[in-house]
Amino acid sequence: MNILEIKDLSKTYSNGVRALDSLNLFLREGTILGLVGPNGAGKTTTINILAGLVKKDCGEIYIFGNKIRESDYEYKRFIGFVLEKPVYFEKLTGREYLEFVGSMFDIPRDETRRRVNNLLKLFELEEKSDELIEKYSAGMKKKVSIMAAIIHNPKLLILDEPLEGLDPMSSKLVKDILRSMVNRGASVLISSHYLDMVERFCDEVAIINKGRIVFQDRTENIQKRIKDEISKETYATLEEIFIKVVSDNSGVKDVRKEIDWI
Repeated sequence: MNILEIKDLSKTYSNGVRALDSLNLFLREGTILGLVGPNGAGKTTTINILAGLVKKDCGEIYIFGNKIRESDYEYKRFIGFVLEKPVYFEKLTGREYLEFVGSMFDIPRDETRRRVNNLLKLFELEEKSDELIEKYSAGMKKKVSIMAAIIHNPKLLILDEPLEGLDPMSSKLVKDILRSMVNRGASVLISSHYLDMVERFCDEVAIINKGRIVFQDRTENIQKRIKDEISKETYATLEEIFIKVVSDNSGVKDVRKEIDWI
């Protein structure tokens, strides 16, 4: 079963930039799907449309098997989002903000406090929990975003660069949490530019380029299919596959020719 299915999604901004061009994407139940692509390929636009922050021009979105319309909001109760530019109430403390998020999902007050305490301890923010969010570092704010995304134990997580700004220990913690949630039935769409992380961590990979999904498959299959369908060559890493698929000239520029002063 596909938890998320996107069909022919298109978006052109008022400045004429075509961000999405008949994009098709699916996320299987119980799967972590890594969405990768060059800057400006359409990753964040796709996630912002799913979050209801950007209006699509056309196309259809199905979540949990139901077609989503622009007036729909109920589906968001079952999704956890980490956005590229999250909106915080920065005059609240970390604890106050998380308790507010819990109340928005109708979690009972005592249970909300229990979960907040648990998360603050897990992410090592207990000592900073009563400081205003506006005083937090970028990494601390990212932790708050992730805690807010998982506090209601969602069935679907849609995450835009969730590991960016985190130290290695915190990154591992987040990955462990996501894998644990998937093992208990959740599904995850994670946008990232860390190709090595996606290759090692995600169950499936989708490559987006110029507003289209140019390839999607299980991580264990992607190398063989790229070899058979594109160049008949064998690739050792997702990075090499990525460069081959999205590069117009089938490779990386010769740095020595482009920058002769290095």
